[in-house]
Amino acid sequence: MAKILCVLYPDPVTGYPPQYAREDIPEISAYPNGQMAPTPEGEPGFSPGELIGCVSGELGLRSWAHANGHELIVTSDKEGIDSVFERHLADAEVVISQPFWPAYLSQERIARATKLKLALTAGIGSDHVDLKAAAEHGITVAEVTFSNSISVAEHVIMTALTLVRNFAPSHQIALNGGWNIADCVSRSYDIEGMQFGTLGAGRIGLAVLRRMKPFDTPLHYFDPHRLPEEVERELDLTYHDSPESLVGACDIVNVQTPLYPSTEGFINDALLSKFKRGAYLVNTARGGLCDLKAVVRALESGQLAGYGGDVWFPQPAPVDHPWRRMPNHAMTPHISGTSLSAQTRYAAGTLEILQNFFAGRPLRQEYLIVDAGHLAGAGANAYQL
Repeated sequence: MAKILCVLYPDPVTGYPPQYAREDIPEISAYPNGQMAPTPEGEPGFSPGELIGCVSGELGLRSWAHANGHELIVTSDKEGIDSVFERHLADAEVVISQPFWPAYLSQERIARATKLKLALTAGIGSDHVDLKAAAEHGITVAEVTFSNSISVAEHVIMTALTLVRNFAPSHQIALNGGWNIADCVSRSYDIEGMQFGTLGAGRIGLAVLRRMKPFDTPLHYFDPHRLPEEVERELDLTYHDSPESLVGACDIVNVQTPLYPSTEGFINDALLSKFKRGAYLVNTARGGLCDLKAVVRALESGQLAGYGGDVWFPQPAPVDHPWRRMPNHAMTPHISGTSLSAQTRYAAGTLEILQNFFAGRPLRQEYLIVDAGHLAGAGANAYQL
């Protein structure tokens, strides 16, 4: 029997389960790059489209854990030495967490987790794990690669349109009973013809570019790994050899850069000064990529016309976080990758990884971040130690 410690976000304040808007969701069997969607053995412990990313949903793992003799601890209490997470960490063999409500596995926590063998991200993005410490302690780090990439790409498009069309303030006017058309449209533009660029053109960044193409926006990108020529021709992409070059050319900038020490806070006053005045910035990657106060200053000065996204640092963001009060923003809690559709895929992938791990079978290469003391699989291209 193994102890599996699972940290998920709290249940709906209105109670669990919620009233669902739809009875089903589309079935996705493969992703745009040809990778197969998760294929766990047997029936998962949930129905597609259910809310399983919260504590009561348990990622649908309860029946599987019980049938296989594992102890499953599910909690949202993860901060402080008296938290449920801390009390169970010392003898946990597996820790499962989500980027939306991350249980930060720091070097210090990893040192105390003497039995830990697998740190599993239910979703994508394992920067809440100290990967160097995990490698040094022989801990496997895995995530459900591509499970919610398209979910995040869709959120980027929504956010860009929300900012450029001034949707959020206009909606608020309608809620307040007003009809202030001039106030609504005084900050509203068309995306058509604007220059759109993405910093990072991996799975999500490329998916965003593909979805922006029909808007008749010239497309730009920067990435340390240049895309194949046929992709550049297909989307009529302009490649930039530096972030500075890209942001100076674009009206809308999307950030999809992985977070590691060398990229932390790289969107700072110096880089923001190179943006076109009145540009829009969308960030669904990681809040730590941005200098928090620099973004506020850029919005207050008008250097940025808008900032939107759903990633913060820390997460969950405190009530007094300045991004809640800055002007012309379209922020949401970290929801882009945890739609009910995405939850179906990353919960199934979590189960697949657990089944293979406990059976001693190799994990899919695309799921691996750290293995046998080194970056591996998807992690070898996305992270640094």
